[in-house]
Amino acid sequence: MRGLCSEPSSGCGAVVTAEVLSEMLILVLVAAAGMRLCPLVGAQPLCRARTVRTGKVFNVMQAVDGDVLYFPSTTPRVIKHPCRKNVAVYLGRQLFFTTDSFKSSLPPLTIPSSKQVGVPAVTSVHFIGSLLLLVVNQKVYIYNYREVSWKSSVGINHPVSHISGDNCCFTSNVFCIDINNRIFAYLLGEPVSQAHIYESTNGGRRFTKYTYEGQAQLVGSLGGIFNLYGLSQIGMLIIYRNKGTFKYSHHPLDRSLGLAFNYNETLNVAIVPGHRGLLILWSENSLLFSHNSGQLVDSIPVKLGDQILYRSLSQANATIHTIAFNEYELAVLTKEDHLYYGSMGLLSGSLIKFADQPIWSQDAAMMFLNSGMLEIVTPLPDPASSAFDFKKCLLNIQELLMDPELEVDNCKLEYLDGDFVQALYTIDMHSKLEFSATLVTGQGTSPIPLDIYLKQQQHWGRTDPNFTSSLRRATISTLTVDIANKEMSCIDIKPLSTLISIGCNLDKKIIVQNKVSACSMGILDSMVLQDNYNYIVEKEFYDLSFQGNKSTKNQVVHYPYDRLGCPRLVYHDTPWRPVIELWQDGHFEEVVKADYVLREVNGLFTYSYTLSVKQAGCYYQPQNWTTIIKEMGEPTWDRENYVSCFDDENTVPLQWPEIPYQILGGRTENSIVFGPRNGIYIFFLAIVDPYYSYCHLQTMFSIYVHGAYPPLSVNPGFTMVMLMGGIMLALWLAYVIPKLLSSNQGQRIKMFGARLCWRCKRLCRCHWLRSPKLAPK
Repeated sequence: MRGLCSEPSSGCGAVVTAEVLSEMLILVLVAAAGMRLCPLVGAQPLCRARTVRTGKVFNVMQAVDGDVLYFPSTTPRVIKHPCRKNVAVYLGRQLFFTTDSFKSSLPPLTIPSSKQVGVPAVTSVHFIGSLLLLVVNQKVYIYNYREVSWKSSVGINHPVSHISGDNCCFTSNVFCIDINNRIFAYLLGEPVSQAHIYESTNGGRRFTKYTYEGQAQLVGSLGGIFNLYGLSQIGMLIIYRNKGTFKYSHHPLDRSLGLAFNYNETLNVAIVPGHRGLLILWSENSLLFSHNSGQLVDSIPVKLGDQILYRSLSQANATIHTIAFNEYELAVLTKEDHLYYGSMGLLSGSLIKFADQPIWSQDAAMMFLNSGMLEIVTPLPDPASSAFDFKKCLLNIQELLMDPELEVDNCKLEYLDGDFVQALYTIDMHSKLEFSATLVTGQGTSPIPLDIYLKQQQHWGRTDPNFTSSLRRATISTLTVDIANKEMSCIDIKPLSTLISIGCNLDKKIIVQNKVSACSMGILDSMVLQDNYNYIVEKEFYDLSFQGNKSTKNQVVHYPYDRLGCPRLVYHDTPWRPVIELWQDGHFEEVVKADYVLREVNGLFTYSYTLSVKQAGCYYQPQNWTTIIKEMGEPTWDRENYVSCFDDENTVPLQWPEIPYQILGGRTENSIVFGPRNGIYIFFLAIVDPYYSYCHLQTMFSIYVHGAYPPLSVNPGFTMVMLMGGIMLALWLAYVIPKLLSSNQGQRIKMFGARLCWRCKRLCRCHWLRSPKLAPK
């Protein structure tokens, strides 16, 4: 069987095989699932209430200090920490923060009076690690519940009412941390074209103004802005003429709006944990659901068996008081004492209704403790203490479903498990993952093994290139294995779900091969290099602005032997390029052939490239270090800003075909050639091909160029003239001197020379006899 494990942005494909397949349909899904909910009716007691009073006896309760926070909505709710199951905050006429699921009495949550919040009304909250972000009186504050301290966010200069974000619980992963830290703040209901939207990338500590592309041309009011990681999109909810639509930020979804849905009153929007693209939108009179990050939004019908009783809760004349949800379940409590339940699955969505019982109260809110365990929580004031007690009513959904009057089919599944549950895996470009799962469909049946293979679809050749929003961007995807048409009684047979980071594998690194070094050939001494070695870069050979201009003074450079080792040996005036090796987890993977660039870190420019732009065969004008520095303000050239001259994304026409082509690797044989300078070069190397890896693969290495003759200190033309003149003078003297010596004048010259030589010998002998060290004994 074949299936997909991918949202449109990531293109993560899956193939599932099984030795035996029963008549039941096995589904592998990614990042999006529908809602599967069956009807329930029953008359047995839903729960027995108990009151929690612990904490007052053993702890000294102090008077409330600061401004007591409150939630101005008439629909109280409990917001649970998505990664820490016992941490939650109750929003109602008072706020209560708990780290033990309200198992002890609590004083109301207060904010220090020194913050001067004015009206302490809380309109939105969001958890990030040990922080609780709150919008109080249209400003953002941060409550660190571990340190019990408050801080104000900075950077927001306009009133805001809501904050939005998502959570990833695998905090050892860098991409996961980025998900947690990215937060939006906005004012609900502002004209969308003029809306003041703020973004934080450090967990709400500091915000900056965010402008949505094309925002000024949009019509309507702002219903919210969200990071929809299930689609790798930023989605903006726009309200216009009582209709809501989602607009998306990236190709291909940015071409049009999602399908419109009825929006008659302000809707709360919740992102269901798990990154599967599930959204819940609700108000007192409306409950909507989307299984694909807002592209399709629809109401949830109420069923009895296979019969649809109501197309929506509004048709049932139900007034929603509060809701609760986890990754796979949803519960709704109405003011009419109706309790609805459903499980969020793949194919369809529906709600069932339990028997009417008096479980509603004005301050009641709900939360799921675990799968199938729902608890109704109501704070109770105590006149003798500042701390509130909590009335708790626990519902065992599995037990309630066993009531025969509910006519719920027994679960036909015995077992579903896999080796990939609740973990985070990484797929880099051109890599793959392999998983396995086991299914037992009934007592006495044999296990059904499932083998799952995952790889990005574009690298598998299974998708149109326009399928993804951008293959260059790191994204996430969720793999979920579940059973189609699974009975509601299968609460204990939870879907198998795991998170996949489609991005950089941090275990990857590159190194430059060093088989022949200057030390092994005896040109340099490794002991000398390790002893705080410095060398000089001559002023006429370097430019720290990387523009190829001569400097005004020599540069003294320290050689970092501990980082670079002994330099590789390169002969001058011979085409050369480094051999780059890719390593992962300490093992050699391959020789890198992707596009890369080099830059001498000290500004040396005594090398050139063997190919021009024309010789490289470029279709468009390529980038170079000059254009990169001009564009970025610094020499930062990597996979994020690289555009190939062979890529249609490059729109710069080919104007200067004769300039050097400064990209190595890839489809060309481009190399560099060193000029007549012997010495050390230190290079920064970066893989710029955005389709080789999501990692920023970079390294530094050194080489020693040798074999160049020392430069001449005089003008070559002057030297040639002097040499020719010397040769002519020697030829003339060879001809003239013999003739001159044979004449009478020549004889006199010879006699004069002989007398001069005799006198010199006599003078030397007298000096020798007078010297005490040289006189004979």
